[in-house]
Amino acid sequence: MKRLITPSAQTSLHTITFLVAFCSFTYELAYSELLTVMYGGTVTQYGLTIGIFFSSLGIGSYIAKQFDETRPENVFRTELYLAFIAPVGLLFIIWINTAALPQLLPEILLGLLARLPVVGIGVLSGFELPLLLALVNNLDSPSLSPGVRRITNMTDRVINTIIGILFHTSHSRSEYDTYSTVLAMDYLGGLISALIYVFLLYPSVGLIISIFALALINVVAALFFICRFSSRPWGILAEGDRDIITNERTVLVVITIVLTATLGGAVISHQTVDNTLTEYYLEGNIEQEYPPGTVDAEITTQFTTQYQHVVQYNRTWKGNSSNPLFAGQTERCLRLDTAIQVCDSTARPYHNGLVDVPLSMYPNTTDTDVLLVGGGDWIALDHLRQENVSVDHVDIDAEFMQYAKTNSFLTEYHNNAYTYEHAKTYQADIYDYLQRTDAQYDVILLDLPGAKTDDLLPVYSTQFYRLLKDSLTENGVVATWGYSQYTYSSHQKAYFNTVTQAGFTQYQSYYAYDDYTGNGEIRRGELFYLFAPDSSRPVITPTNGTQYVRKYQGQYQSKKWRSVPTYRGVRPNTLFNPNYEILIDTQRKQESASNRLSRLQNMTLSDLL
Repeated sequence: MKRLITPSAQTSLHTITFLVAFCSFTYELAYSELLTVMYGGTVTQYGLTIGIFFSSLGIGSYIAKQFDETRPENVFRTELYLAFIAPVGLLFIIWINTAALPQLLPEILLGLLARLPVVGIGVLSGFELPLLLALVNNLDSPSLSPGVRRITNMTDRVINTIIGILFHTSHSRSEYDTYSTVLAMDYLGGLISALIYVFLLYPSVGLIISIFALALINVVAALFFICRFSSRPWGILAEGDRDIITNERTVLVVITIVLTATLGGAVISHQTVDNTLTEYYLEGNIEQEYPPGTVDAEITTQFTTQYQHVVQYNRTWKGNSSNPLFAGQTERCLRLDTAIQVCDSTARPYHNGLVDVPLSMYPNTTDTDVLLVGGGDWIALDHLRQENVSVDHVDIDAEFMQYAKTNSFLTEYHNNAYTYEHAKTYQADIYDYLQRTDAQYDVILLDLPGAKTDDLLPVYSTQFYRLLKDSLTENGVVATWGYSQYTYSSHQKAYFNTVTQAGFTQYQSYYAYDDYTGNGEIRRGELFYLFAPDSSRPVITPTNGTQYVRKYQGQYQSKKWRSVPTYRGVRPNTLFNPNYEILIDTQRKQESASNRLSRLQNMTLSDLL
């Protein structure tokens, strides 16, 4: 027999539908972002997660027909299970990517394991709508008051008039009224979830605490629902005698209290929880980049700006390190997202290679115009100041640049270079800057992160390099660090084809050199490239060069322009037709053991660092 649903009960039902839909859709966004952080490839991870989530919704909806639709407690259980599985799934994904599993399991198996929480959340979310609609079917709709009926009828007439242009409509109310409203609230919850997650929840508390906050909402929705609609004792078990039901209720109350307190505590202490889990993941992730048992990482500072995650940490090389030059030593390092920005051992030689070598080709006076792209740590600008050239400095992340001004680690290397009188710093997107400026530069220095995520694909595209080419003087060149062909051959092929299509047909390659250990032995470090549209540009000239180049002039003799190699069957990377081979994280994880050995044999010192 159907029970009467009062207007207040109907409002409660719509509110619960909105809340559970809000949580389910936001879980989908949060898990998509989590998997993007773990594995890279924004389009890939969002596409797979959405597909798996919606197919799991279908499975859950199909299974839900087996439930007792007269038991509102099933909705309560669903929300309770979601509140438990969502944060546990987060911890599970972090754990499998921090433990030794990534080095032991095949990539495809690891990817399947990482998506099990998405399946679990999708199946449970698939229960929600059928159970709520079944509840509607078992409740009689109330007769509306005259005032409410007039407003409702007027709304229906307006909608019928608009929709009637394209569809046949009815002016009479039907049994589907409440169904339609429940579905509308479900879809509205999806829209609001996207808006709140993108513009409020994720920017305010981050990815990890967003999931804990959503789980807490699931618990609240569960309690609200059971208090409002249940006519039987709360229970996890569907059948049982009076004693079992009594014990069951006690167990349920305890579970609900513990879960609510745990989730509430995590949300209240969100900064501590976020830092603890993030540090656990990052430290394990950094250590996995080296052979097992060779490096210890300890996070000292981390925060997220509008554009990137900033991580400062100590890296300790163990006695059995794969890099015996630094065994037992600890150095400070800084990462932006997953890419190493600077370490004690590489800060000076890297910037010597990026700045001092190309500046040896031009007069070291303010008549030489330089565009520095990136370099928010100010270290490259310090090297440019030493050469007394004019600089336009463009970086998008003002928050990081402000942090770098006073950071004790970075100030040792930039020497307050932001005060350089012949430099102008612009907080801007480099695309916008290049499209707006008419300035021409003798040297363009790209101090950008490595190609590790989809977000960086635009600055490795033909469109970007065409803008760079158009901003060069008739003798201008572009200088950038690069990956070795032995380390990431697929990346280099896609990168060279991209640069060539943009109009850079000539290049010079060189390395940075330094006495890394202080024992007087010169070792090769980072790889760099100079790109030019033709071979009429200057070449690296040790005798007339900067102090650094003169010091290591034997390493820079006989440099000349060469044609940039191109590769058949390899697409260039463009804005609207990206070539994901240019991203390097996926390639590292898909390496065979033999390829990994070959790469290690051809590594430079900078690759090991």
